[in-house]
Amino acid sequence: MKKSCAVMLTVCLAAAMTACGGNSLQKDSHVIQTEEEKGAEAAAQSMESENFVDESSDTAESSETVESGEIAETAADSDVPVYERASVRVAYMPNMGSGSTLITAQQMGIFDEYGLDVTLTQFQNGPVEIAAMASGDIDIAQIGHGAHALCIEGEALIFAIDCLGVSDVVMVNTEHGINTVEDLKGKTVAVSTGTSSELILNLALQQAGIGKEELELVEMDVQGMVTAMVAGQIDGCATWDPSSTTIEKQMGDKVKTIAGNYDFMDVATFPGSFITTDSYQKENRDVLIRFGAALLKAQEYRAAHIEEVCEWLAAEVEADPDTILATKESADWLTPAVISDRLLDGTVKGWYEAQQQVFLDSGRIPERVDTEQYILYDVMDECMTLYNNMQ
Repeated sequence: MKKSCAVMLTVCLAAAMTACGGNSLQKDSHVIQTEEEKGAEAAAQSMESENFVDESSDTAESSETVESGEIAETAADSDVPVYERASVRVAYMPNMGSGSTLITAQQMGIFDEYGLDVTLTQFQNGPVEIAAMASGDIDIAQIGHGAHALCIEGEALIFAIDCLGVSDVVMVNTEHGINTVEDLKGKTVAVSTGTSSELILNLALQQAGIGKEELELVEMDVQGMVTAMVAGQIDGCATWDPSSTTIEKQMGDKVKTIAGNYDFMDVATFPGSFITTDSYQKENRDVLIRFGAALLKAQEYRAAHIEEVCEWLAAEVEADPDTILATKESADWLTPAVISDRLLDGTVKGWYEAQQQVFLDSGRIPERVDTEQYILYDVMDECMTLYNNMQ
């Protein structure tokens, strides 16, 4: 605007000077031409300014894309993705089989890399975790073998495999005259319904030809089992690490393990999995995939540094470090490479189908269900893709 006024003023002056002489006109006509050129330059600058505004608008739109949860570059030459922050409430049990991947991801800052603020909450078993998800208090949970039956029944969806558990055992007090599964007839045995340890007990009883009705089964959580076993209040229990390790340490030769996962590996596998609800996966698919990719990175570290992870878990759950360390072989710690290969060749699906057969044989579920109805194989694949892209 100022330059326009200046041009107009110059024109007026030139017109006035025209009446006074020709030489002045020639000089001032040169001035007028120069101002016109400057006006053209100003117009060009104005166009550049408009282009800059458009580019700024594009940048704002790019920022909105980031806020929608999609990946964006922090700078043109940067390969580090930026995510909209998301809060996730996660349930786990205070043992290596359930908590090791989560604790690793927390300690290593892996969740943060994927834009996730994760709150961990301890539960005593999988069925209780699933109940908490159903009530809206939890978004994601890690479950052991037994609670998978609830997934088959439609109460939750599996979106990531964590490990293959081998920590479930049936333990007995030898001072009560028990040394074999057959000796359990008429005895009081503590069990936590719906857990993988209960299924080990069921398999052991079936193998021995003993009905559950021939035992006095008592519902009890794992912490109560430790107290009751040590005090001699029960004859046996179906439990898992680290409670089984604590019982062994406190009872010594008075306790004996008469059945465990290894006794049935020829007929079943016992996967530990991460699960969520149908509504959560529909509304937060991007978050779920980021979470799954973070788990894969944590699993890679866990497998190579299992003793360090034991220390982290012990501190997190306020347990005796030696007790947790003694459970470092309580599972087959799967890595991203193994999971990727097993997804491609169908082994993962086979694990879940074999698991379902255990539920069928034990009468836990009435009929076979297609695993694709409760397992999000497509999410598993997308998690693997994101993990690989981040490496």
